[in-house]
Amino acid sequence: MRGAIIGDIIGSRFERHNHKSKDFELFTDQCRFTDDTAMTVAIAKALLECKGDYTDLSNHAIRCMQEIGQKYPNAGYGQIFYLWLHKKAPEPYWSYGNGSAMRVSPVAYVAKSAQECINLADAITKVSHDHPEGMKGAEATALVTFGARSSLPKQILRELVQTWYYTLDFTIDEIRPKYRFDASCQGSVPQAIEAFLESEDFEDAIRIAISLGGDSDTIAAITGGIAGAYYGVPDDLWQKAAEYLPQEFLDILEEFEQTYSN
Repeated sequence: MRGAIIGDIIGSRFERHNHKSKDFELFTDQCRFTDDTAMTVAIAKALLECKGDYTDLSNHAIRCMQEIGQKYPNAGYGQIFYLWLHKKAPEPYWSYGNGSAMRVSPVAYVAKSAQECINLADAITKVSHDHPEGMKGAEATALVTFGARSSLPKQILRELVQTWYYTLDFTIDEIRPKYRFDASCQGSVPQAIEAFLESEDFEDAIRIAISLGGDSDTIAAITGGIAGAYYGVPDDLWQKAAEYLPQEFLDILEEFEQTYSN
């Protein structure tokens, strides 16, 4: 989860000003946390509130996303999701946007099995992103993150993705020149997963993800969430990223990590 937040913060300044290279400064005064971080923290809070009983997770997710979303209204939400955050009775709106995938990483730290990971991902996704592609993007991201936490080899993770979710018949170098902004799950989640699969360590994964261009903060958040689970998150990068976060977020993250440390 820390990895997703680091990816979001580093990628924030490149979302509309893509940098098609791995050579860049990681943190600057132009960086900030965006909706990717805010909603990831909201899902972590929702999981904590369930206290191990996830039968009502969807309602907890709605309440926590609305609470945090309304408190941080300038985090860069999509227009339809912004309206969803402020509705008294929010309904899913058939979205296949990558917002479903960028917020899902906490479930991989709670689930005790691959099937439970899928079930938890579905529960938090269907409240807004109920299009099959939106559901698929969240499931794929959560399951790869769960597998990464379990130290599955990258080849197994690649086969898992290709068997159940996406065809990864490209390299980042091949698609980088023509890749453009695409906020759909199908146009960004497989690319984010591929960026992780090609990486050598956590920082390299973030650099590859951002070098692709497109929706840089979200792609880097998805890649970072997986890479953090696989490689671990360097302490120095987390310390720098934490400087961009409100204390409320840090408190939720600390409680989550203490609760789900094993």
